[in-house]
Amino acid sequence: MVRAEVDIKTLLDSYAAEYDRAEENLSGKGDDQSSIHYPALFLFIGDKSAEAAEQVMAMNNKKWDNSDGVMYFHVTTQEKSSASAPPGGVQGRSSSLTQFVVPKISAEQGKTVRRDLYQEFQRNEKGLYELNMAMHNISSAISQYGRLYASFDRIHISVITRVDDPLNVLVPEITLLAGAILSQSFKSVQSDLYALISERESVGYSSGVGMAFLRELDHIQDPSYSYTANLHVTEEGLSIPVHHSPSPLFDLVYMLSDKNELGMTLDHELQNCYEIISHVSLLKNRKPRDQVYSANNASYNNTSFKNNLMAESGRQGYVSAGFSKVKRPHEPIALTVLYHFYHGLLDRMKSKTSLSVSERLEFFGAGPATLSAMAEAVVPSVDGLTEMQGLMSNNISYAAIRSMSMLEAEEAVFGSGAGAFFHTNYVEAAQRRLDLINVAEDIAKAVRQGLKHHDGISLFHVRDWSDEANVSEGIISSLQTLRREIAADLENARGELEGLREGRVEDQPFQRVPLMDKHNLRGFIRYLFGSVYARKVEIVKLEMKQKLLLRYERELERLHRQYKESAESLDLLMTWLRKAALDSISRTDGYIGQNIMEYYEVVTEDLMTQIESKRGNQIFFEEHYLGEPMKLLEQGLVVLTEKLISVCRNLLLTSPHFALTFEEELLQRSNVTINYDNKAVLSKDELFKRLYQTLEDNAAIQLRLYDYTQEHRYVEKYLFGDFDSEFIRYAFAADEVSRMYRLGCLHEKRSSGVEKLNLMGGFHPEDLLYYRNGKMYYETYVDNGYEFHGIDLEKLPPLR
Repeated sequence: MVRAEVDIKTLLDSYAAEYDRAEENLSGKGDDQSSIHYPALFLFIGDKSAEAAEQVMAMNNKKWDNSDGVMYFHVTTQEKSSASAPPGGVQGRSSSLTQFVVPKISAEQGKTVRRDLYQEFQRNEKGLYELNMAMHNISSAISQYGRLYASFDRIHISVITRVDDPLNVLVPEITLLAGAILSQSFKSVQSDLYALISERESVGYSSGVGMAFLRELDHIQDPSYSYTANLHVTEEGLSIPVHHSPSPLFDLVYMLSDKNELGMTLDHELQNCYEIISHVSLLKNRKPRDQVYSANNASYNNTSFKNNLMAESGRQGYVSAGFSKVKRPHEPIALTVLYHFYHGLLDRMKSKTSLSVSERLEFFGAGPATLSAMAEAVVPSVDGLTEMQGLMSNNISYAAIRSMSMLEAEEAVFGSGAGAFFHTNYVEAAQRRLDLINVAEDIAKAVRQGLKHHDGISLFHVRDWSDEANVSEGIISSLQTLRREIAADLENARGELEGLREGRVEDQPFQRVPLMDKHNLRGFIRYLFGSVYARKVEIVKLEMKQKLLLRYERELERLHRQYKESAESLDLLMTWLRKAALDSISRTDGYIGQNIMEYYEVVTEDLMTQIESKRGNQIFFEEHYLGEPMKLLEQGLVVLTEKLISVCRNLLLTSPHFALTFEEELLQRSNVTINYDNKAVLSKDELFKRLYQTLEDNAAIQLRLYDYTQEHRYVEKYLFGDFDSEFIRYAFAADEVSRMYRLGCLHEKRSSGVEKLNLMGGFHPEDLLYYRNGKMYYETYVDNGYEFHGIDLEKLPPLR
């Protein structure tokens, strides 16, 4: 069962994720995806950016209509191919993600890792040539997707790195090389940097590396920064210089941390930061689609935003952001509906039936009439007793036996022959025929037929009715009662036989004629067969019936164990489905995930009832849908779960109940446990107020600054959603009078939720608490002989 639980958990995760993706893509449900205007390249630098590469790519694929044309390039020292593969060069490509591996620096060179990585990059002409070729391949690949973009004049490069990754020492060189190669195909190249900070790991050497990168970042973002180096390398080994005129290297630098401005560390670490990267990229490079223009709907203007971040000294400010979303919790809903659907099926399978005790006995093929008929069938006919007449072993007169008892007279006439004949031809013959009856097969066949022809009976009923301990509904107690009655009948029959055999012959009621001895002897023999042996035949029938009942009881006990195990498997699956639903709900924001269990219990039951009223009570158990649970169980719980998911997706989740706007769905769900005459009923205005506050609270800036209200703090906020929706209208009106920031909405025709992106800029590296804390580590490592930089320290700005 452990293996089955793991397989089912994997299956449920896949089902929930697929439903979520389908609802996000929302084809045919009134929602749409965004598209980017210009081509885009996401350039990940460093081993610690592997997760970012996977997550950002997945998010973009999910959200962007033309994501097929977006390229991803990851520079790393982690080789993904076989251990024998040489270091350097392109190691692998998965869909649109290309991985380029640079030689790894040995651990023994710990004090100079960043410097050695830089120097190795500069002198490794073969590696530099391979990087050139890889970048050219990326450029060619992007060109093949020109039809996906509205314009091919510009390309957006997003460079993503962890500040504490030694490989980010190569950020300027790799960025400039990528820009130089892509500029051969595009009129304009715009580069942004996303610097990710994991404050969970900001201690010791890691913090020193992070500080080194921030110091270099201050250098490359200086308005006077320039660069010239032979980064272009041809196949013949010829070098071509790459120039960067005095200006900041990046258009904007975004700094994002796993600790927000309130000092709270995220449970999901940098996941929110990956969402921000995807949404900022869309904000800056979005293809307008039915954009709604309004006097108070500010559209994003990159030039204006940059100008507002500029200090009086001309120093460009950095940017951070916060992201939150309120949306219909698709995954918990899918799992909850599946659980309630299955729970409803089991309830129907466990419902009481109107079958009487005798009908239940017949269901198992164990009705009194059936058992009597079987007992009759195994015992030879009483007519065969006439054959015993030829067994007379003695020439004896009636006069000689008239004063004897019936038993003595039988022995005088037949000796032991009559008893032996009866035992062989009746007792043994009946036992042989009884042994040929396969009670287990007969019961199984009867149960299969009963389940097939009785719609309201399920394996749970078979389990309960075959349970010896279940006196109220079980049939074993009825069989035991019947067996006791037969035992009493047997005792009476044997007693009567014994009494009959003890009676004198002359006292028996058979016809006698004076002086006709032979006639009277034949009359005695006929009477003996018709009374004594006929009774013995009836006793054999009762004995066979008794044995049949014992066999039925044993087989029903075995059948009970079998069906009990099957029922426990079905109940266990319900436990697993419930746990999966509750676990998914627990990962949802408390407010957004409220009452999911209660609300969808009502919705699911209503839907099941409606479907049954239209298509019949057994619709879910028809072969086209679930089929017979016992047959599915024979194939395993995984197969049963797959069937459940299929029926749930096709019959339930296609209902209009699941096409409500997220606001309406949440409003109904919020009030599901409250009577409508109760004053606690949540109004739509109150719901919007709470949603608005939830969005704002969860969109706290993902960076811990030393001074929360730094001098050049500039804020813009953007909503992603349907501008015509009631909630978006509410959000624009909420603080319209007192608003101190720009607010815009990227109109996307969607009903499943709203996302919010808060942009805050104007700070500098020294404003970060990470900088203040890391400075101590950096200076200590430098004083102890560590070399963090590839370029001379004199070229770097002083620590602030």
